[in-house]
Order: sequence, then structure tokens, then C-alpha cells
Amino acid sequence: MPINLSKGQKIDLTKGRAGLDKILVGLGWDVNRYDGGGEFDLDVSVFMTGASGSVEKDTNFVFYNNPQDASGSVVYMGDNRTGEGEGDDEQVTITLSTVPADVQKIAFTVTIYDAATRSQNFGQVENSYIRIVDVNSGEELIRYDLNEDYSVETAVIAGELYRNGGEWKFAAIGSGFQGGLEALCRNYGLSV
Repeated sequence: MPINLSKGQKIDLTKGRAGLDKILVGLGWDVNRYDGGGEFDLDVSVFMTGASGSVEKDTNFVFYNNPQDASGSVVYMGDNRTGEGEGDDEQVTITLSTVPADVQKIAFTVTIYDAATRSQNFGQVENSYIRIVDVNSGEELIRYDLNEDYSVETAVIAGELYRNGGEWKFAAIGSGFQGGLEALCRNYGLSV
């Protein structure tokens, strides 16, 4: 049974879990009330930051046009353009032992593609979550349901993995941004 987190909570991921190395981070959502007629496409992006909190090289920004970092430790499993079906809408796998030593944090974000043109925002999205699964056992370890009431936001930082004293921890973030992927890139020190 997974540990369910609330916004702002932090938890040890690897402490007490000897051998945990390969994890799957699944993110899911449903569109709740959108009648604009256009497609509603949400995308996961991953920002691998250094101690400064910024992405230090372009290859540490993992998304649909760069599906894995240079080390191959973080792999984006593909873009689901419709969000239809049950379970995770998009997934990322991480091999913790091969994450480069200069990466201190791995942030998982979701943006709405072409949100401004389509007049879409996270107020029209529900049942959003992020979860972490042990790939070897298939066990869901952590789950965070984003129950926030978003309105005009077009990007969300769902959660972050971060190093702490030789272990990996997870923080449930749930922070919304206006400005979509461009705003997130600026937040993590990337120029767009």
C-alpha cells in the first residue's frame, strides 16, 4: 500500500529500502470540463538541477523532444496526446544509481500544450496525481493526489526527488504557474 502525501510533505524514498534503484514515476489526469472543441494535450517535463537549483546543461531538461538525459538515468517514456484511458497518462523511469553526482534535484512538471491559443488551464483538469513505483517489485511506494483548486495556471510542478545525506527523498509540491513551459524553463534557469 503506497504512502499518500499531501502538498508540502516530504518523505524518504530510499532510506530503509535497500536495493531500490529503478523507479517509475507515473503522472495522470483527466479533463473535467472543457468544451472548446480543441485537443487537450498535457505534457510531462523533467528538470534535473544542480545545487544552485538551475538546470546546468540542456541535456538535463528531459521532455518529448529530449526523451533522456545524457547519462540515460532519466528516460521519458513518451507523449500521450489524448489523456484517455485509465492509469498513468505519462511515465518517466529513473535509475537512481546512475543519476550524475552533480544532479541534486529532479523536478516533475506538467504543462498544457498551446494553452494560451486554446484558452485552456489547470482549472479544467481533475484527478491529477504523481506516483512512484519500484520497477522490480511493481509496488507503488508513494502517491500524491494534487487536489488543489487551480484556475489560470498552465503549468504545475507536481513533485521533486532530491538528494539528502546520500539518500533520495520525495517532496509533494503541487505549485502552479502561469506561462506554461516557458515559465517553468525560466524558473529552472533555462533560456527559451
